[in-house]
Amino acid sequence: MIYYKTKEEIEKIRASCSIVCEALARVGEIIRPGITGLEINAAAEEVILDLGAIPAFKGYRGFPATLCISVNECIVHGIPNNEPFINGDIVSVDCGSLKDSFFGDSAFTFALGDVPEEVMQLLKVTKQALNEAIQEAVVGKRLGDIGFAVQELCERNHPYSVVRELVGHGIGRNLHEAPEVPNYGKRGRGHRLKEGLVIAIEPMVNLGRKEVVQAKDGWTIRTKDFKPSAHYEYTVAVGKEEVDILSDHSIIEDRIKNNQDVKDISTKN
Repeated sequence: MIYYKTKEEIEKIRASCSIVCEALARVGEIIRPGITGLEINAAAEEVILDLGAIPAFKGYRGFPATLCISVNECIVHGIPNNEPFINGDIVSVDCGSLKDSFFGDSAFTFALGDVPEEVMQLLKVTKQALNEAIQEAVVGKRLGDIGFAVQELCERNHPYSVVRELVGHGIGRNLHEAPEVPNYGKRGRGHRLKEGLVIAIEPMVNLGRKEVVQAKDGWTIRTKDFKPSAHYEYTVAVGKEEVDILSDHSIIEDRIKNNQDVKDISTKN
């Protein structure tokens, strides 16, 4: 069952997404080699609570934390711990919030210090794939057009692999709603997009093979070949002529520019 949102409901989702991005921006300010996942988890939770929302992930199906923190070969759903990040790590941080009965969801991958150029290129292409995919979220297009945009860029134009087992999703009064939003597909296939549909689009792209495995903790998903993976996510509303982006990564990117320990993927450094 797909639930289409009114303009008022979309604004509530936008407000929750704004809180998520403020929390991720706070992470962008403080993340560095030597800090731990538990420390940035606490900082993000403080932002969410201070802004009058509830952490969406904490307690969701038993998940124990506010953030999903996935390092290097870990793709998604990593549990924050006391192990310090080190120079050269890439850290995917996924965050959700709940306010006024509506959810927000977004993710950003941070590059710490001396990240190899081939990994930096993976991050840049994955973010570019997200930006191209969301342009397909307009009335009359289909879900396959979104997935095709990611797959075409990452697999056909670059030597990367798109994860199949994990997908984007609808979002609203529930964190995960129909429809599923794969990061692969064929143009003109799948559910036709209509105004009022709100979806989270989140490319998960591997430097190596597409196969994944689940860790013993029952949550963390990593690449089977232990090569790095990148993950970025926007929540968007389908528009008549153009997509309405409800997640604002610009505030995250602005904070990163003031953090010398994080590489800005928009530059060639």
